[in-house]
Amino acid sequence: MRKRFQIGDLAFSLQYPEEVTPPDNFLKFEAPGGETAFHYQMSLVDELPEPEGALIAQRPDIRVYRTALGEERLLGVRGQADFYACYRETGRAQADIFLVEGRIASLHIDPVFTSLFALERRMLERDSLILHCAYVRYRDGAILFSAPSETGKTTQANLWEQHRGSRTVNGDRALLRRMDGVWTAEGWPVCGTSAVCHNERTPIHAVVMLRQARENVVRRLRPSEAFLQLYAQITVNGWSRDSVEKSTELLSGLITDIPVYELGCTVSEEAVDCLERALYG
Repeated sequence: MRKRFQIGDLAFSLQYPEEVTPPDNFLKFEAPGGETAFHYQMSLVDELPEPEGALIAQRPDIRVYRTALGEERLLGVRGQADFYACYRETGRAQADIFLVEGRIASLHIDPVFTSLFALERRMLERDSLILHCAYVRYRDGAILFSAPSETGKTTQANLWEQHRGSRTVNGDRALLRRMDGVWTAEGWPVCGTSAVCHNERTPIHAVVMLRQARENVVRRLRPSEAFLQLYAQITVNGWSRDSVEKSTELLSGLITDIPVYELGCTVSEEAVDCLERALYG
């Protein structure tokens, strides 16, 4: 089966076996017709091919190799033995994906499926960043609540929905892209446990870094503070100097153009009031 998808300004084609069913959230980015900039060829195998190239990074759930044609990755899931897939770039605009046939049942999980495509590499090539955040739309602008997991991104997003009638576009990720001088938040096919995933584009009004507190207090972060906190929440391939340098450049531009605040917050409408005064006066 062959389909065309578009995430941000990346249009790509995917050829995959009938036995594979992409997750519903991934299918929200299907965009039939038009040209494509990249092609993925997916196939089922009994055993993954032997890796090629030099090993440059290793974690329990991934091994990364540098090859003459780009990157190769062995992909796994934390806590599970063995790898379930191999991603292999075969040219500047194409990659092969090999899946272990006995492991395809887990592909219905958004992060497991989306990890097959090394999309953060494609996004950086298009001056885009992936931010760990709750992406909320309010007054035709995007408020991005970012913080480490379990800090309260979904909680604050829900409070804004309850008390201000905002709309959560994605509960866990957003693609950040600068278009004609305007930074926009866009949909991403992974939404964590929030189960909220929409394919929508919104100009960014502000980024809000969250921390739990006994009182509600908000302050605008200095550029150095904003950079350090945001860098920890974007997807960066630390094994790649190009990835680190390009991410640093884009993030520096973002915090120059977009205000970044820190909100020490409780679970209350007062937290919404406090932040709204700072963001909108």
